[in-house]
Amino acid sequence: MVAREAPESAQCLCLSLASLNAKDVLRRKHKRKSRQHQRFLARKALLQEHGLRSTPPEPGSSPGTEAASSVRQRPRAESGGASCSRKPTPRESAGPLPSKCVAIDCEMVGTGPRGRVSELARCSVVSYYGEVLYDKYIQPEMPIVDYRTRWSGVTRQHMRKAIPFQVAQKEILKLLKGKVLVGHALHNDFQALKYIHPRGQTRDTTYVPSLLSQPSLHARTRVSLKDLALQLLHKKIQVGQHGHSSVEDAVTAMELYRLVEVQWEQQEASSLQPHPEDREPDSSTDMEQYMEDQYWPEDPAQGASRGTGEAPGRTE
Repeated sequence: MVAREAPESAQCLCLSLASLNAKDVLRRKHKRKSRQHQRFLARKALLQEHGLRSTPPEPGSSPGTEAASSVRQRPRAESGGASCSRKPTPRESAGPLPSKCVAIDCEMVGTGPRGRVSELARCSVVSYYGEVLYDKYIQPEMPIVDYRTRWSGVTRQHMRKAIPFQVAQKEILKLLKGKVLVGHALHNDFQALKYIHPRGQTRDTTYVPSLLSQPSLHARTRVSLKDLALQLLHKKIQVGQHGHSSVEDAVTAMELYRLVEVQWEQQEASSLQPHPEDREPDSSTDMEQYMEDQYWPEDPAQGASRGTGEAPGRTE
């Protein structure tokens, strides 16, 4: 019996030793993996701190969404949240949107007796950024007597591709509808177009010197667009013998407007604030006053007789 028990005890001892060795090996592997995992987490945190690695994607998200989320999250980490507290610029807080702002310039020719009547022969409209939105030659309603080429730049050849005034007027007014209109001496353009733009949406650059408080420019009653461009924008326009370019003049007017846009729009915003005396009377207040006793007679019969035109005390 003793001889049989000895091999069995030895076998059990070997099994226990083997299990202990296996557990030790697993413990070492687990410890090694845990150390690697800790180093991995440390490197990951360091990369995320420097913004070189995005946060891991959520389960079920695609690589495209992961890239998009990293693009959205990276500026926040780099800017430290400064972008959220950024105040809107004057361009955003005051004034029309660039898409709602255009500049116009018209060139006229002479018609009527001795060519003294000015009629539209060319019209150009540009965007806030100077892109040409409209530029066409227009046939006046009356025969042209003086092309005024030295100033208008219009010649007889240009009239070969001109469109009728009525057609051009519809196209231009459709383009100007709902827009803030910039131009120089706009009353001349409105007269040629036979149109008046809303005053609150008009920006005439003849008022630019007063906005800039330029004594040398403001001394004259009206400063030409050419002088304003030279002194304020340091650019030369309307040079040469080929006459004016309505596109160039419209672009220059827009550049002048953008030069004083903030001051101009702030002034417009303050002038549009309603004053108490400008408000319309409240009809409900008038009704309450009308219902007071002082407007009604003590004797309803007497009031009825007055309403029918009968004299008081008259009986049939």
